[in-house]
Formats: sequence, structure tokens, C-alpha cells
Amino acid sequence: MFLPKLVNMGLRLSSRLGHKSLIGVGNFQRPVTRYYWPMNKLTYSTTATEAHGIQREQIETISVTFVDKDGDETVIKVPIGMSMLEAAHENDIELEGACEGSLACSTCHVIVMDVGQYNKLEEPTDEENDMLDLAFGLTETSRLGCQVIASPELDGLRIALPSATRNFAVDGHVPKPH
Repeated sequence: MFLPKLVNMGLRLSSRLGHKSLIGVGNFQRPVTRYYWPMNKLTYSTTATEAHGIQREQIETISVTFVDKDGDETVIKVPIGMSMLEAAHENDIELEGACEGSLACSTCHVIVMDVGQYNKLEEPTDEENDMLDLAFGLTETSRLGCQVIASPELDGLRIALPSATRNFAVDGHVPKPH
């Protein structure tokens, strides 16, 4: 009961504590370890190191370039541990993610533009490969944005968004993040 209230307030647990959570719906849940950062970039401490027990946390970021279907580029800073799907949603980049990152669709399909950067990513799981098989415009360097997690070695990552997804209307429908 206490944990859902924390999540509703925008607080998330750190995987550094070894937190594993369940994602999915109903009987289709599976355990997963996620890397999170504080939503408001503040940490709360029981020690009085700064006024009122609140201290500013330095969050390490990497630079990621999203290239849309028209070739327009958007460069953003992504905190280490954040998925490209979450980063896109926070920066108003048109990447759908209909299943909200639960690995149950292919609407957050992205294309890593540099093979060297692609090779730095962890191997896709069988579940991710199954979803990628459903993606529009699949390439050798395709991944799901919910499974590409920012790490220091990915600094300078360039990601192309496919011209369509299986869920978008072709007439220019703009999705709203959940």
C-alpha cells in the first residue's frame, strides 16, 4: 500500500538497492530490474547535510540524437538508467510506446544509426526479438526504445524513428504520452 503511494507521488526505487519489480498486466506479469532516477532530481536524507535534510543529487547524462521520419534532429540529454522511450516521452518526441514499456508491443521501435553504438547495447532478449518481428521497417540495428537504456558508453547515440508503426495512423496522427 505504501509503495504505490510513493510511485503516485513520482518517487521511484533505485536498482542499486537490488530492487526487482513486476511489469505487465494481471497474470502476464514478469520480474524485471529497472534503473530509475529521482523524478525531481532531489534526494531526501535523514541526515542534516543541507537545509531541511534535502540535498541536490548530481545526475549523469548522455547526449542522444533522435532523427524523425522527416530527417529533423533533436538532441537531448538523457539520464543514465533511463530508457529511450521514457526520454522521448519527457522531451515530446513522437515515439509511441503503447504498452508503456512492458515489452508487449513494437510501437517504440527505433533504429540505432551507428553499428558501433548498436554493438555496445546488450543483446536483445527473445521477448524483444518476438516484438521486433512485428515492427514496421525492421533493420539489422532495430531495437525497442523501452529496452535501450542510457549508459555512459552510449554517449552520442543517434536513433532514427521509423516512418510509421503498426499502431499509428498514416495520416499524421500524433500520439499523446501516457
